[in-house]
Amino acid sequence: MTTPDSPSLLPGKRLKQLRQTGEMTLQQLAERSGVSKSMISKIERGEAVPTTTVLSRLAEALDIGISTLIGAPAPGEALLIRQADQAVFRDPKSGFERRSLSPLFPSRGVDLVLNTLPPRQSTGTFQAHPNGVEEHLAVTEGSLHLRLGETTHILAAGDAMYFHANIEHEFTNPGDTSCRYFIAIDGTRLR
Repeated sequence: MTTPDSPSLLPGKRLKQLRQTGEMTLQQLAERSGVSKSMISKIERGEAVPTTTVLSRLAEALDIGISTLIGAPAPGEALLIRQADQAVFRDPKSGFERRSLSPLFPSRGVDLVLNTLPPRQSTGTFQAHPNGVEEHLAVTEGSLHLRLGETTHILAAGDAMYFHANIEHEFTNPGDTSCRYFIAIDGTRLR
């Protein structure tokens, strides 16, 4: 059951809070993200669910990670994050699921996520991260095509890959079964 503070809620309230904390108007966020002002307003009011691509654009425009936008818990000395407390985002279009496994840091740190991509689906394009952000990927089930700019890499279960994330990227599952993969997004060089 979801409560108003549940990490699996849509990111609308969190988006509005982060936008206002950064003293950014709807128009300014629309211009920085390439997402229409009306769509941002609908997301903030809970009337629309963003796709993964839209979520990526909004997070980059706010200079935060997606986990910050969907509301992962803040770090402490030691923090146990039970499955029920992990922030989860589900793309309404593709069925893509992004589960945040690490806590939020005040600025970009290391963000560990578990992704599940249904058969023959794509995440859509993730915006390029700032220079210095690196991603480490490990496929645990299924097959995955990773597009980095104009180059596509084909990965199978057990394969791992490292890349600089300062380029648009997209994940596609070409198979007949779900693909599960972990990604560690390392933004510590930006601190």
